[in-house]
Parts: sequence; structure tokens; C-alpha cells
Amino acid sequence: MKKLVLILSLALGFSALAQNDAKAVTLLNEVSEKIKAYENISLDFKYELNNISENINQETRGDVVIEGEKYKLNILGITRIYDGKTLYTISPEDEEVTISSDNTDEEGTITPSKMLSFYEDGYTYKMDIIQNVRGRKIQYVKLNPIDTNSEIKNILLGIDATTKHIYNLIENGKNGTKTTLTVNSFKTDEPISKTLFTFDESKYGDYFINKID
Repeated sequence: MKKLVLILSLALGFSALAQNDAKAVTLLNEVSEKIKAYENISLDFKYELNNISENINQETRGDVVIEGEKYKLNILGITRIYDGKTLYTISPEDEEVTISSDNTDEEGTITPSKMLSFYEDGYTYKMDIIQNVRGRKIQYVKLNPIDTNSEIKNILLGIDATTKHIYNLIENGKNGTKTTLTVNSFKTDEPISKTLFTFDESKYGDYFINKID
């Protein structure tokens, strides 16, 4: 889950450092400004994890709705609801709900409410290749971690050159693991229920409620 949330959560808010490509800075700022203009965002996505040497090849799908800091994420059979103050993690398989005021799984994990942005620092970035994907022009930006001890080798962020929406994100780990998040559906300012980010405990009467201070 930490890996998924990290991939979902890379941030937008760049400073034009000397080692960064000016064109990449401009493009990422355009993406950031567009994202921030939406009241809410709904995404359906495909998540892939591959490591040839370890014979790992996993693929799953998920969806998330984001409104400000609030979100509702469905992935791997688990639902995570964050109402701006409290995080509810619902696991039907375990019949358990974990309630926490902490909106992260572990220290250093960034949340889905930041999923369409990058760290304000921690990476350098430059323009990379352009690909034609089913008639869409996808411009990639390569992010390299400043921390030489990072487990991440680099990240490739694919941006639709026309819409300025994120198409996919490819994280290459130093251990040979490649994690890819591909956005299948990107909708904005959709009518959403007022109770979408509200946890209704009465629906989970048979579940074990695990409250973490």
C-alpha cells in the first residue's frame, strides 16, 4: 500500500532550480495550475508492478475521487476514506475498519489528496521523450531524486501535451522494480454526493473497529 500511495501521490509545486530544465519547469507548472483550478477530480487507473529478476508481474485497477484534502480511494479490495480530519481504511476481506487521525500509512508517505502534484523539492527534472499513444501526444518529464540513497532510480511522468493532464507515471527502482500508474479516465468537477467522504459506521456493525490514536 505504501508503494501505491507514494505513486499516486507525487506532487505539484515546483521551484525553478538551476539544475532543472526550464521547459520541464514550465510544463509542470502548467499542469499544476490546471489541476488546482478543479473543484474535484475523479480517476480510474491501472497499477502495474514488475520485476523481471524476481519474476513479479502484478496488475490491478482502482479509482479515486479527490476534493481538496478529502478523498475516497478504492484499490486491492480496500476502501480508504479521508474526510479532512480522519482516515478510515475499510477491509471487507478482514471485516475490519481502521480509524486514524493520521492520513498516512508510514512516515514519508504522501496522500492521494496530493496525487497529481510533485514534491516541492527532492527531485531534479528535465524533458524526456515524446510518444504517440493512440493519437495522443505524451510528453515525458524525467525526475531524478536528489538523495543519492533513495531507492528510486528515476520517475518518468507522462503528460498529455494537449490537455496538460497526467497520463501515466513510471517509477524505476534501483532494485529493478518498475511501477506504472496509467490513468484510464480523468474527469473533473463531477457532481458528487455530499456524503461521499463520510464514514457511516452503521454499515459496518459486524466489522472489528480498530481505532488508532
